Order: sequence, then C-alpha cells, then structure tokens
Amino acid sequence: MKPIRVLQVVTIMNRGGLETMLMNYYRRIDRSRVQFDFMVHREEKGHYDEEIIKMGGRIFKMPKIKPGNYQLYFRKLEEFFQTHKEYKVVHSHINENSSFVLRAAKRHGVPCRIAHSHLSDLKLDFKFPFRLYARFSMKDYPNKYFACSKNAGKWLFSERVLNTNELVVLNNAVNVKEFKYDADTRKKIREELDIGNELVIGHIGRFNKQKNHDFLIDIFKAVSNVDQDATLLLAGDGHLRRKIEDKVKKLGLQSKVKFLGVRNDVNNLMHAMDIFLFPSLFEGLPVVLVEAQAAGLNCIVADTITRESDITGRVEFLSLYEAPETWAKELLSSSYEHVDTEELISLNGYNTATMSKWLADFYIEY
Repeated sequence: MKPIRVLQVVTIMNRGGLETMLMNYYRRIDRSRVQFDFMVHREEKGHYDEEIIKMGGRIFKMPKIKPGNYQLYFRKLEEFFQTHKEYKVVHSHINENSSFVLRAAKRHGVPCRIAHSHLSDLKLDFKFPFRLYARFSMKDYPNKYFACSKNAGKWLFSERVLNTNELVVLNNAVNVKEFKYDADTRKKIREELDIGNELVIGHIGRFNKQKNHDFLIDIFKAVSNVDQDATLLLAGDGHLRRKIEDKVKKLGLQSKVKFLGVRNDVNNLMHAMDIFLFPSLFEGLPVVLVEAQAAGLNCIVADTITRESDITGRVEFLSLYEAPETWAKELLSSSYEHVDTEELISLNGYNTATMSKWLADFYIEY
C-alpha cells in the first residue's frame, strides 16, 4: 500500500522551532506508512527543502498571507485543493492564519483538519486586527486542535476547547540520543571556536524582537563585569542581528561574543556550552529548550515561558522585570555539569523515537 500523504502548512522550512520539530518527526516517522508534503508561503528556498525532497516530500509554494493580498491567496487555496484531492489530513502550523487554509480544506471535503498553535502571544502591529479576525474565525474550520503546550492552546483556541479536553498537546520532541553529552565533541567544538576552559553561555534563536537579544546582551555585560573570561555563543540570524552586533561593539564585548549564524550542528554546539540562556518575551514551548535539556544543560529562562517546558528539573525561571545583574548572579551561581537526562525526557514524551509512532497512528486513522 502507498503511504498516506499529509499536508503540513508552514511559512517557510527554515531552522526555526516549529520547523525543526516537524523535521524531527519527519525523520523518524515510518515513511512507508505516512509521507509529508509542505505548503509554504515564501518564494525563497528554505533550509530544509533539499532534505525534504530527498525523503520523498513535495513542496508547494503559495503567496504571502498579508492584508491586501487575501483575495489572491484565497483563490490560490481554492485552486490547490481543487487540484489536490489526495489529502485526507491537513496539519496547519501558521497559528491564527490556519483558519484560512482549513476553511478551504473543509470546503473541499478534507476529513482531518488540524490547527496547531505554536505561540502563546503575538506582538501588536498593523496586522493585529486581521489576526484577531482570523483567530475568531478559527472555531468554524478545524476539527482537531493541537498545541505545543496548554498555554499555546489557550491563546489560539477558546476556553471551550481546553475545558472539553479537545486539545492535543503534541510535544516538541527531539532525537534524544543526538543530544547526549559527549566530552570529545565538547573539546572539538571549543577548539574550533577558539575557546579554552572559560565559562560558555549559549543562546540559539532568530534575531527578532521576540527573542529579546537586547536584554540578553545586558545580562551578558553584567556577567562579564564579574567574570571577564566568560564567552557568549549566539547561533541564528535575523533582521536585528546587525543592531545587536553594534550594541556588542558599543559595550566593548566583541572579543567575548561569538555570532555563529545559522547552524546545522546545534547538538554539537550545546556540548560546548556550560549553561543555556533564553530570555524571550513570549514563546509556545520552545524546541531549543527541549534540546538544551536533552544536552544536559541547566537553563535560565524568562518566566514568560510556560512551566511545562521544565521537563528535567533543570530550568530556572526569572522575571524580565529583574535587573540584568540578578540574571547574571543566577547564571554565575548555577551548576555547569552536563547531566544525562535521556530517561526523564523519554518518560515525559519528548523523544521522537516513541512520539513519531503515535503521530503516524493518529494520521492513519483518516
């Protein structure tokens, strides 16, 4: 029998949190039973596109979803589902905009229409009224409700969904063995980055407002005032990177902060770190925080992040209203030991080895 094909709806398959989560499942799922295809909303090539094609997936490009472009977008959706009758499952990851895709899917008779929430908040901008409208429309079109955490589900869906147990929390699972601490890898990466035995603080995330790099640099400045040998690793890219680079230079920290860009070896980087720092303004349940715990790291994170993210007892939550010096004190007094967390992560359902089978079984019901 041919595998069923599931349409995953995303913005672009770059190395972001939800995209990495999807790839974690895609790599481990039994592709003789379930095959993924991707509807994306950017013309440019995504970081994961080549790997998707190699694994047998297809990529369909759609116009951007933006005010003034809706009419074209809705027409393209109609054309797509009119042409592609093979999908019994559409799994949409574009938060409130999922209502548009799932409306078209419902009209064309797709039996399983999943809206998946990955955030617990959104910033105020000119698109906010349109987002509110899309979120209000959500109730009419999906028939399955997924989220990375209960908080993320509460944000996108109504209280009714939570109160009637319709919400499925699909854990942002990772390949645990890939992140298991290895001393030889730690030594190799530190040598490549010209790092000795100094304290290494790590952060991985896009350079955008949500990730709060501005405050992160303030924290590291406070750390550096106490421990002049400390090093900060920043992996990722984004439109605010230049601004943060300028701030680092202004503070005289350029020899201590390493901008690593987009990396495909996050697991190895985490072996080289001593502690993970994550002061985001808002999140759903970040995949990278699961990865950091899988690597055995202690994590110092903002209390804007759901407590559900602490799956190993190695996550400390601090308020963003606390001074950078308070965050620095917590970082400097923390344990830097890499602990084996494989059993804990697996028991809590964050190992793709087991969760990919659950997801395949869920899809195949349709």
